Amino acid sequence: MLKINKKVEYALMALKFMADKNDHAALVSAREICDVFQTPFDTTAKVMQVMNSHDILKSVKGIKGGYSLNKNLDAITYMELVQMIEGREEIGRVCTNHKGTCELLGKCNISTPVENLNRKLNAFLENLTLAELLQGTEFNQAKILEVHA
Repeated sequence: MLKINKKVEYALMALKFMADKNDHAALVSAREICDVFQTPFDTTAKVMQVMNSHDILKSVKGIKGGYSLNKNLDAITYMELVQMIEGREEIGRVCTNHKGTCELLGKCNISTPVENLNRKLNAFLENLTLAELLQGTEFNQAKILEVHA
């Protein structure tokens, strides 16, 4: 099963909330997101600032300020969002854990199949747009066929 860290979850929640509003130019504050979804303010605000710095969101400062969507969700892939939020290029390395390299590396008989699985999942996630994920738009069949090739 794919593990999604909390920061990415909060980013996805905020983006879906904003996309579901009828008025895409309407401003949404980090506090509003936190109140609706009961997420921690500091982490949610930081995630929204990261998305703002990468031009996914546009911010308006001031007492009535907030964020609005600056990009269509079909222009951003899931993997781009994850890399931006986590701040690292390599996602989902296999044969590692929080302590480093797996102690079974070199003796394990499934490292190659798991690496293949990881490669295929990453290829799929690199093509999965946030619109497809969050708004239920049709998955592009050509993308799915590419991943399975």
